[in-house]
Amino acid sequence: MAGEKGFTLWFTGLSGAGKTTISRVLEGHLRERGSKLEILDGDIVRENLSKGLGFSKEDRDTNIRRIAFVADLLSRNGVPVITAAISPYAEIRNEARELMGDRFVEVYVEASVDTCADRDVKGLYAKAFSGEIKEFTGVSDPYEAPENPEFVCHTECETPEESAEKLLAYLEERGFVPAKEAAAA
Repeated sequence: MAGEKGFTLWFTGLSGAGKTTISRVLEGHLRERGSKLEILDGDIVRENLSKGLGFSKEDRDTNIRRIAFVADLLSRNGVPVITAAISPYAEIRNEARELMGDRFVEVYVEASVDTCADRDVKGLYAKAFSGEIKEFTGVSDPYEAPENPEFVCHTECETPEESAEKLLAYLEERGFVPAKEAAAA
């Protein structure tokens, strides 16, 4: 995509809030415009880059630092990056922000625990509520919601498509991606 800049959209939110879904819709819009972006999805990163890590605070921090390292390498070399990981702790998200500076865009995918539990097709929330899963973010482990994210997706009252379209308009406004007309030219 002509005029494309390296940046990182740092999606954060509870399990089931819609991070992966919105990132995939946004990816489609950006690829239609010729973007060569990369997605670092939390589940996929855990299977590959962070295999063997558990869910203690230390392991979660290590996982997020690894995601931030890769996102920084890509974005500073002109590649747009979307991360979609819970990243529950503000301190580590702030480390990522400091690492990437103005290339970092925090996107809070906001949804209540109840809404996320209702959406949960894997049954993880039910297991967490019963105590079967320990250290589950939002239930038995904390989630520190961003205080000043650059963008908020309100997934309880808008569709993934609506969230993605609003986020795309925000990226155009900020100059991270050219307007659709310019991308097609």
